[in-house]
Amino acid sequence: MSHIVIVGGGVIGAACAYYLSVAGCKVTIVEQGEFGKGCSHGNCGFICPSHVLPLTMPGAVKAALKSLFLKDSPFRIKPRLDLALWSWLWNFARRCNERDMMLAAAAIQPLLNSSRDLYDELMQLAGMDCEWQTRGMLFVLQTRSAFIHYEKTTDLLRDQFQLRFRKLVGEELTAFEPALKAGLAGGWHFDTDAHLRPDKLLSSWKRILQSRGVAIRENCRVIGFAGQLATARTARTTEGDIAGDGFVVAAGALTPFLNQALGCRIPIQPGKGYSITMPRPQRCPQVPMVFEEHRVAVTPMLSGYRLGSTMEFAGYDATLDRRRLAILTNGARHYLHEPTCEPVEEEWFGWRPMTYDSVPIIDASPAWRNVWIAAGHNMLGLSMAPATGRLICELITGVTPHIDPKPYSLQRFVR
Repeated sequence: MSHIVIVGGGVIGAACAYYLSVAGCKVTIVEQGEFGKGCSHGNCGFICPSHVLPLTMPGAVKAALKSLFLKDSPFRIKPRLDLALWSWLWNFARRCNERDMMLAAAAIQPLLNSSRDLYDELMQLAGMDCEWQTRGMLFVLQTRSAFIHYEKTTDLLRDQFQLRFRKLVGEELTAFEPALKAGLAGGWHFDTDAHLRPDKLLSSWKRILQSRGVAIRENCRVIGFAGQLATARTARTTEGDIAGDGFVVAAGALTPFLNQALGCRIPIQPGKGYSITMPRPQRCPQVPMVFEEHRVAVTPMLSGYRLGSTMEFAGYDATLDRRRLAILTNGARHYLHEPTCEPVEEEWFGWRPMTYDSVPIIDASPAWRNVWIAAGHNMLGLSMAPATGRLICELITGVTPHIDPKPYSLQRFVR
């Protein structure tokens, strides 16, 4: 029985551990903090095949530059001399065209669709307790001009990606979701999406993994690998070496700290996102929503209510900026009768692992034939986790992959 050591105890690491254990492998997860307490903890909990389009869309650079000069912009770059960041931004800008957008979307969709199906299986077979709901996703536009402009996106999603949605205009929108204020331009409801409570998902997954014999070592940081002839034999950690037959680096935004050990430069930047968790307001939405013009997401969970989003490139800054939290509450006030509810239960931020082409990395390390990388899932780690875990398991065990792994290769960054 092979022993696989997984670096990272977030949702990607958990999914890899689950499918490897089901395949009969002995599995150890090594997490430098607490299992499930990183970016997997306080995100909005969307499982969203509707989010197939990457950030690298035509016009994205112009919109981003314009937003930098707006007060309370959801997008921010902290000014600093950081060559890795500016290289990342340059490569991002180069890909903001229709051709690269469609190539990225073609890579994103298989992971989203596979994961959506696998989540249904997990809920039925694995006994997940995570407030799973299949109410779809509602994209809401405030102004008529933005609504008309966004219709080009929905046409693309329907014609090129076969996504289903219902168009809701004017009063149709408030009839569908009474928590919304009157007078909004309209929206689109995608019925394929689902949502859950992320912290409960990770708690449930931890219980299931431990019941399957998966060892979880917390507060233990991996600093490298050791072996010979391009085969790693141990993970070097702050608590001593851990032997294994194979290794998976699923460290999210922290993956670049292992660049030297992996023998390559992982083009990931930490994109800081924020959320606020509260009790459910009296007029609580029934459907998760995204307010496109203000870049605010709303998650009505069974045991709570969450506002989230924003994108801040501030490096590995570990401070919580309440001005960024205010962007969420101020944005939601344009749309909801009751945008907040007291008392606030948690104010949170997390570092999203952003690649400059919006596509994750699922590939072997150039330095070690038995060290795999599963990172760079951008803002869709929760939505892509089961398919990523299954694909990693298939690649390690030699089973025919259920989706083509080529789009997630490191080789795409060499051009």
